[in-house]
Amino acid sequence: MQAEARLRYYKGSPQKVRLVADVVRGQGVARALAMLKLTHKRCARDIEKLVRSAVANLEQKMPGVDAGKLVLTSIQVNQAPSLKRFRAASMGRVFPRLHKFCHVTVQVAEREK
Repeated sequence: MQAEARLRYYKGSPQKVRLVADVVRGQGVARALAMLKLTHKRCARDIEKLVRSAVANLEQKMPGVDAGKLVLTSIQVNQAPSLKRFRAASMGRVFPRLHKFCHVTVQVAEREK
């Protein structure tokens, strides 16, 4: 049995969030949470909260599940729509600014025997 948690429209570049996601993909939940706690990236704290939410969702589905046997089966980071704004520049020009967002999906399941 598996459970998932989603973080939608996260204010952060998908490229930067994928750097953190690649570190914990396939790890056990306890090890992944420890690694996220020591990672010095802005998105690490939010991914840590997302992993905890996925574990809570699985415990809601299957009461009495052993948290020590859980593993991150999948963590996906997809691009969300960007917010486009313009900054005024000299000589009547404008420079575009893109505020990037991403969707993060975490799946947690029991470790296969």
